[in-house]
Amino acid sequence: MSAFLSLPQVVLFDLDGTLADTAPDLAGAANRMRERRGLPALPVDRLRPVASAGARGMIGVALGKGPADAEFDALREEFLAEYAAALDVESRLFEGVPELLDGLEGAGLRWGVVTNKAMRFTGPVIDALGLSPRAAVVIAGDTTPHAKPHPEPLFEACRRLSILPSRAIYVGDDLRDIQAARAASMPSVAAAYGYLGEHGDVSAWEADHIVPRPQDVLTLLGL
Repeated sequence: MSAFLSLPQVVLFDLDGTLADTAPDLAGAANRMRERRGLPALPVDRLRPVASAGARGMIGVALGKGPADAEFDALREEFLAEYAAALDVESRLFEGVPELLDGLEGAGLRWGVVTNKAMRFTGPVIDALGLSPRAAVVIAGDTTPHAKPHPEPLFEACRRLSILPSRAIYVGDDLRDIQAARAASMPSVAAAYGYLGEHGDVSAWEADHIVPRPQDVLTLLGL
């Protein structure tokens, strides 16, 4: 695994599927909706691959409804209410992430979060995971007018940290993460251990690097 040519000033991460396994709590919200409709619960592993797509992904698998369906907006609001009520029950950092963050901080590197999850969910999840005092920046899906794959959330993170995008790297588990980084001219790392979404062939994403485990980011950085 070849390292970056120069050490970045900041490492930015996606949240769901990259830093944290939030799928169990997202699946819990979807399954409570199924239960309300007399449907059996789905295994978390059935819902996990679409966890990065949030409400759209969960409702699509759990109830077979998408944005084109007339009732989708109401279902989305119901899902978000269910998720907000229990979003920190089973969510955990992925194995290897604590060591990764400790390694970055030990090397004097700042790190932050750029996610498409709305701040009203992002804040409580990050708090529950104990990351709030440590993250140098947190950009949510509604922090800027645009969400990934638009580069604006990454630009905003860099503005707040007073760095150029080229002096950060972005680590994510979804194609849109890599697309956002590319649009921002920011080096990208695909997290092959994550959810991977609808485009699961990580090798086709054209990321600058692919890591099979969180702690491999440290190897890329030569740490």
